[in-house]
Amino acid sequence: MDTTLARPPIGQLLDGRYRVESLIARGGMATVYLGTDTRLERTVALKIMHAELANDEDFVRRFVGEARSVAQLSHPNVVTVYDQGADGHILYLAMEYVPGRTLRDLLNSRGRLSPREALDIMAGVLGGLAAAHDAGIAHRDVKPENVLLNDSGAVKVADFGLARLLAGVSQTKTGMIIGTAAYLAPEQVAGGAADARTDVYAAGVMLFELLTGRQPHTGDTPLAVAYKHVNEVVPPPSSAVPGLPPALDALVALATSRDPELRPGDAGRFLGAVTGVRHGLPPDGTPVPAADGLPVPPAGDFLDPPAGGFPVPAGSGFPAAPATGFPALPGSGFPAAPTTVMPGQPDGDPAAEGGSTPPVPPPLPWPGPPPGQPGHDLMPGAAPPARQSLGLPHPGSAPQSVTRQFQPEPYRPGDQHTLIVSGGADGSSYGPPQRPRHGPPEPRLQRLLFSRRLGYLAAAVAVVLVVGLATWWLTSGRYTNVPKVTGMTVAAATAELRGAGFTVTTGTARLDNQVAKGQVIRSVPAAGQRVGKGSHITLVPSAGPHRRQMPQVTGLTLPAAQAALRQAGLTSGPVTKEPSATIAAGIVVSTTPAAGAMWPQPQPVRLAVSAGPPMPDFVGQPQEAAEGWASANGVSLDVVTTTKSDAPAGTITSQSQRPGSAFTRGQVITITISAGPPMVAVPNVDGQSVEQATHILEKLGFSVNVNQVGPVDNVFNYSPSNQAPKGSTITLWVGL
Repeated sequence: MDTTLARPPIGQLLDGRYRVESLIARGGMATVYLGTDTRLERTVALKIMHAELANDEDFVRRFVGEARSVAQLSHPNVVTVYDQGADGHILYLAMEYVPGRTLRDLLNSRGRLSPREALDIMAGVLGGLAAAHDAGIAHRDVKPENVLLNDSGAVKVADFGLARLLAGVSQTKTGMIIGTAAYLAPEQVAGGAADARTDVYAAGVMLFELLTGRQPHTGDTPLAVAYKHVNEVVPPPSSAVPGLPPALDALVALATSRDPELRPGDAGRFLGAVTGVRHGLPPDGTPVPAADGLPVPPAGDFLDPPAGGFPVPAGSGFPAAPATGFPALPGSGFPAAPTTVMPGQPDGDPAAEGGSTPPVPPPLPWPGPPPGQPGHDLMPGAAPPARQSLGLPHPGSAPQSVTRQFQPEPYRPGDQHTLIVSGGADGSSYGPPQRPRHGPPEPRLQRLLFSRRLGYLAAAVAVVLVVGLATWWLTSGRYTNVPKVTGMTVAAATAELRGAGFTVTTGTARLDNQVAKGQVIRSVPAAGQRVGKGSHITLVPSAGPHRRQMPQVTGLTLPAAQAALRQAGLTSGPVTKEPSATIAAGIVVSTTPAAGAMWPQPQPVRLAVSAGPPMPDFVGQPQEAAEGWASANGVSLDVVTTTKSDAPAGTITSQSQRPGSAFTRGQVITITISAGPPMVAVPNVDGQSVEQATHILEKLGFSVNVNQVGPVDNVFNYSPSNQAPKGSTITLWVGL
């Protein structure tokens, strides 16, 4: 695709308002330029559609749709769209300019990020996407190139060029895949609907890339990479960077499930999971060891079960676990606690401490996928990446850790319940030595569920959760940060803050030279400050710029006029020169605005300065007239002679400086002098009639004068003869 404009618009003024300054970048649909909003005197980014797309109604509709959809968003993590319009065949967006670099630039320079840095950036990205999803907009092209990091470290999501309203979205055109191959969700490649969950998938791929420094799938062509997303699962980040916390593997697996029904429904839900894991990581991102030396998963590693609890195998004799927490054990005295899975012993393993254990029933069967459907992704740790889908496990083995997932629950057949059991470090069971027993062996799962150890563990987990929740609420749970609303209109800022749960009032407007009238100068408390949820926020709007009275500066020299403007608190703008026959050169002859007017302080004042007497018109005058004027006014003449003029020799036929325009001393002015008309041979017309002679001479460019001296009509003499200047007069004598 040709991504150039018909002509570079650098220096062009769009709609009489936006001046194009310089090129920033080119994209698939448009080119982005640095620009200036001359009305508000602020820097903007101008996104101009490529010329070849201007006649394509589908692309034009998508370009305009981008402005309408993104203009609905007002969020600190989304690049703001100020305006959209057309100037002739140029369609453009005026957007917030974000100085800094892209997340791709950061990855190129750093390779990979620490877990805390990666989650901090993902929190900003997901915050912006969550605002879009709440407005019914899917980004459809989430990638590091579309994440901007400004100089203060703020994260902003940009380029909603592929955004479409979620209602009725499938593909833009039949058979067309829109997006970047490395971040496409399987349903996008297969031609399914694109919604908020496709953005969640791309965010999961991006989190993998931030943690590992590479993309999960590579291939020789973009199409090969895209189909890997359909046929292969995204591996856990710890497979590429050993030592990463399991909670990060769980986040990536959660967001990149090939079944969209198993992913978080939108970016807001995924942000909740990321926030939980982020708060549980120490500064270096490693798991925190407990007092007994066993690793304690970070906060957010224990994920909520599906509504209604996990299903239980038919005929097992065990009650179903509640939707949240362990089942309350009869007679234990402990309340129900969060769901967990007790350790077990693989079939055929020896006892942990001496003796032998009677054989136990074989483990519950491994579930297969629904008929005609691909396997659903499991969480990291359930199996190596190549087998992270429902299907047969490794021969002779079962998964080694508990599979924990966000809702909705993965497919499970109704006649069986899959329970994945993890053993001790050496593969043996936990607990005291077992005595030999006679008769049918008690199922191992039943022994574990009704053991005293489970009650102790449930009580300990409940205490830890209660203390943790109380600490979280007292230290951070009831607090939040004030969103940044400066530069927004008062109505937009009020809606933004009320949507975040704050109460809002508008304070007294203040004059401000930097913020346009009606926009928010600042908030009290300030943006970024931690306050209690539901706190009161006061907005301070702008009443427009300060105004100063324009002083009288006409009649002053230019330096004196500029000094007078500075003293009055105004700035001098463009200076133009105007010729004047009465005012000396260098004197101010007029101003915009006129003296006495009240003028906005940031807006420059235009000055018109006299250039001295105007340039005379010397065309048709002799060369001597121009030479005398040039000598008197300090101007040099460049004399050029032409032979293509019928004017008399020495007559000025043209001049380089327009009559009435301004000139400067020392300037060189070119005048063109006629060398006179060309010489033409005079034919012999003696003896011819007056009519014939006149016709011949006029045809050669001469004028004819007839002197009748007798009754005869024939020419008997003419003058001049031989040669004469073209256009001169030939005299004929007739009558003898």
